[in-house]
Amino acid sequence: MSIVDILVPDEQEGTKAVVRSWLAKIGQTLNENDPLVELETDKVTQEVPAPMRGVLKEILLDSDAEAVPGAVLGRMEIGDSDAAPETAGPAAPVHGEAIKPNGNGASNGDDLEAAREFRLSPAVRRAIKQHDLDPSTIDGTGKGGRITRADVDKAIAAKAAAPLPTAKSPQGPASGQVTTVPHDRMRLTIAENMLNSVTTAPHVTAIFECDMSAIMAHRAKHKAAYERDGTKLTYTAYFLAAAAKAMAEVPTINSRWFDDRLEIYGDVNIGVGTALGEKGLVVPVVKSCQDQSLRGIARNLTDLVARARDNKLAPADMRGGTFTISNHGVSGSLMASPIIINQPQSAILGIGKTEKRVVVREIDGADAILIRPMAYVSLTIDHRVVDGHQTNGWLTKFVETIEGWPLD
Repeated sequence: MSIVDILVPDEQEGTKAVVRSWLAKIGQTLNENDPLVELETDKVTQEVPAPMRGVLKEILLDSDAEAVPGAVLGRMEIGDSDAAPETAGPAAPVHGEAIKPNGNGASNGDDLEAAREFRLSPAVRRAIKQHDLDPSTIDGTGKGGRITRADVDKAIAAKAAAPLPTAKSPQGPASGQVTTVPHDRMRLTIAENMLNSVTTAPHVTAIFECDMSAIMAHRAKHKAAYERDGTKLTYTAYFLAAAAKAMAEVPTINSRWFDDRLEIYGDVNIGVGTALGEKGLVVPVVKSCQDQSLRGIARNLTDLVARARDNKLAPADMRGGTFTISNHGVSGSLMASPIIINQPQSAILGIGKTEKRVVVREIDGADAILIRPMAYVSLTIDHRVVDGHQTNGWLTKFVETIEGWPLD
């Protein structure tokens, strides 16, 4: 027999992990890769599996404890026993599988309830009870169809999006109505990270105008061909490609600040803020943009955004970001300032809504009034890292790249 430590995985990008719930009990025998414990950050809920077959002997970090990368969550005793794994309750069916009839030809309601109870971790049971959900209506994405807390969060978000009756608040105005929505852990963690960023870094924002005519023409010409390959050619793909070009002009923007050093990176790994409705947002990362074509960036972006909205991102999909883009214009915003930097990165790019505006251009030596699709683009920087001339130099190259995009 030997004892093996169960460790917290590598750090999530820009997040602090906590233990959400244990999925096994002390004394329970587990097979390798059986779900063992859930960790949660502001961006993802991650299952930590059993590292090998054995018995859970000790839990060192219980629910709500901070899970620092490399910390010991608990310990397992590893042996050579070939005995079947022990369970903490009655055998459970795969989620969605019907309970077989009892000897009288009818389903046993007690068996069904017991099996369902076995399938749910303590955190899932609490959340289902708190939000008055029916677990039979929730699709489980865990191993064997088990309902995870992330599945419950998705159901809570769907329920919140539906019209809800409101009740008069006993402490509010007599003529008003108030709907109370408790903060979930993801929203609280996002709030903590945002406050930490603006408290830590002096945010300064520079704003340029950008003519989107060239990329609009290119997209109109090539969009159908990309779609035949299963790739969505979005404007965000152009912004990632142009940002990578601008990094070559001002490499310091592609950096992270630490108390004792500044790390400037050769790989341009760009995180893309992806809204999840009322659940906030996640930031999947497109890696090595400097080495990819527009088609490659668009293909990776299509995959990441689809999995983000289906709650299927892996932790690795959000690690390693060196820069972030917030395309807030997709929801109608013309300009946002400052956009909060994703610590410990040094800058974040904001893209506002594109709209037709009257502009003055010089044609054949004379001023002409034209109508062009224009957008405000902003670069919010950590002023500890870069100054105004570097910020403006980066934005100048970004705008030149977008406005000079070739048609072919």
